[in-house]
Amino acid sequence: MKFIKKIHAQIFNAVSEWLIKDTQAQTQTTLSDFEKMTLEIKLGDVLLVDGRSRVSQVIKMVTQSRWSHAAIYIGRYNEIADTALRALIKKYYLGSDNEQLLVESMMSQGVIITPLCFYRTEDIRLCRPVGLKHKDAQKLLQFCLQRLGTKYDMRQILDLARFLFPWGIVPRQWRTSLFEHNAGAPTHASCSRLLADAFDVVRYPILPDVIYADTADIEIVQRNARLFTPSDFDNSPFFSVLKFPIFDTSEVAFYQNLHWRDDLLSNDGNGLVKLTSLDTMGEEEE
Repeated sequence: MKFIKKIHAQIFNAVSEWLIKDTQAQTQTTLSDFEKMTLEIKLGDVLLVDGRSRVSQVIKMVTQSRWSHAAIYIGRYNEIADTALRALIKKYYLGSDNEQLLVESMMSQGVIITPLCFYRTEDIRLCRPVGLKHKDAQKLLQFCLQRLGTKYDMRQILDLARFLFPWGIVPRQWRTSLFEHNAGAPTHASCSRLLADAFDVVRYPILPDVIYADTADIEIVQRNARLFTPSDFDNSPFFSVLKFPIFDTSEVAFYQNLHWRDDLLSNDGNGLVKLTSLDTMGEEEE
């Protein structure tokens, strides 16, 4: 039995390493102003990332969204007053006390603490829970830190991928257990499930189901936390989407001052094509 478990663990690790391997080159420039975002980000904000790994491509394909990963901002170590929570951070993070930190669930690593600067060169977006009280933000912080070390939920990735296939052709033993009730404490978490569980602790809605009662009252129903994906925070009407473009858009008609290169064409992020003129390009396509 131990031998079989060892083999399973080796296979899992090999698959995880293959899935998290980047398939696209990392660029040095993005359309987001990272420095500006670091000044505006607040405790409880959700950071969405446009990932470049194989599993990121799967998630984006299944969810039809550019966002493949989500993390929650917890602030700096030296900003946290609770000594027990500070001890938890020190147990899982050995970096600077003044570093801005995220909690996230990463494949092959589980729930970890990551410095915000790790995503400096990535395309990112910030989603802020509207009207979140300070005491509830502290509850989010406590919940996420208490989940540190939790294993990643690989089953959710498989469950999401299965939605690509007709239900009838999926073998019975492969059919999802997504809707099975689990009354016990969670032992696995994906990036979105971790955040969905955290916001459910303070009963903050993301994308709940709505029931209109006969009395005209509106009731909302919690969704299964394993159903959430990063794009749900982007789509939620209860989260403000904050963008930090590299250009100053506060000026009227700012776009008229942008410097366009008319002799180059970007080929969907796969490189630049040299053009003699845009008119020539049109003629070649015909």
